[in-house]
Amino acid sequence: MDPLDIIKDYYRPGTLAFERLVRHGEQVAGKALATAARVAHLDPDVTFIQEAAMLHDIGMFMTDSPGIGCSGTHPYVMHGVLGRRLLDRRGLHRHGRVCERHIGVGISAEDVRRERLPLPVRDMMPETLEEEIICFADKFFSKNNGRPKEKPVARILQSLRYYGDDKCDRFTSWLEKFG
Repeated sequence: MDPLDIIKDYYRPGTLAFERLVRHGEQVAGKALATAARVAHLDPDVTFIQEAAMLHDIGMFMTDSPGIGCSGTHPYVMHGVLGRRLLDRRGLHRHGRVCERHIGVGISAEDVRRERLPLPVRDMMPETLEEEIICFADKFFSKNNGRPKEKPVARILQSLRYYGDDKCDRFTSWLEKFG
């Protein structure tokens, strides 16, 4: 399966949204594959990681995010559940789970209730090794402003702190696990 073929079904090459999605997916895939190599003893599925990392943000075109070329109607926080729906319809359920579970460091049902997020009230936390690796790698890169550089860990932790110490703790545990 070539993720670019799927991306091209929803994004027109040459558009800002296409360029941001593909570049970000490539950055996340590279970081995720390097991370997987460091924990090869845990036997991560690297083919799946590469595919799912490229597709994890596929639902963003349905969001109202003009800064990244998206003119949909949904809030950006919904891009994960929207992406899961798209990939589930294609029979790519495992890939769809990554879409839904990569937001932040995962979103709990309690987070949805407490923050009154426009999301289904259910736990959307990374559970598998591959989901954790992709979620971890995603934190290092932004789609905004075309930023090609990897974010430093201190900046990631600073942004997660806004959402609670438990989010920082989860990311810190991944730093320890993934080296």
